[in-house]
Amino acid sequence: MTYYLYHIPGKKIGVTCNLNKRVTLTQGYTADEYEVLDQSDDIDYISEKEIELQKSYGYKVDRKLYKNLFNIMRINVTEQTSTFACPLNQLQGYLEKNMGLEWKTSHGNFKLDAQTIQWILDNAKMSMYNDKRSYIYNKAFAEYFKATREIKCEKKPLKLFEQIRDWARERGLYDKGDVNTQYVKLQEEAGELAKALLQDNQPEVMDAIGDMVVVLTNLAHQRGVHIETCIAEAYKVISKRTGKMINGTFVKDEE
Repeated sequence: MTYYLYHIPGKKIGVTCNLNKRVTLTQGYTADEYEVLDQSDDIDYISEKEIELQKSYGYKVDRKLYKNLFNIMRINVTEQTSTFACPLNQLQGYLEKNMGLEWKTSHGNFKLDAQTIQWILDNAKMSMYNDKRSYIYNKAFAEYFKATREIKCEKKPLKLFEQIRDWARERGLYDKGDVNTQYVKLQEEAGELAKALLQDNQPEVMDAIGDMVVVLTNLAHQRGVHIETCIAEAYKVISKRTGKMINGTFVKDEE
């Protein structure tokens, strides 16, 4: 799940995981009346950043961190399993409300983030003793958790785009490269992603997606725009789009 740190000039700074619902529908501000200052999948980082920016902008400072506004779920831990006090059909919302939660097992410490939540949803089973409980096997989760931690990037998302551009600039990609070459490179990486998806190789999936983002960042720069601007413009369009899921694909309503 991605958390957005939004700013309504002259009013407030807040955090939400749904800009349209929280800022537009609930508070009445359209997309051109607020700005996104930062975004992250790390609830700890975004919670601290909200307080920091509220102070620096001179707004009222929240008494509680964003991450502490939610009820902490109960997890029963044994040597083999971690059991959630929630049925399978409600597990996704239960986990997402507790993003950033950590707990200890005999196989190590675990933490809820977007990737680990997806693994839990894919592998959780209903308790044979209580259909209002669901569980995962700690050893299997530990192996996945270890693999994702080893390749996780610790840098903040928005700063990374500028660092990518600095990296490319230092190596002459902008002076000597061209958009056609970058496009060919993008197709190569798309092929790598397809291969990783077919093989269900999560580390390679993440590597290919990361490579594609790097290529797109450089291609955008070569065309005279920042990828952040491209993403923002795309979001303005899709945030107002309605439709429905058909055969695993979101199909927008006809205008």
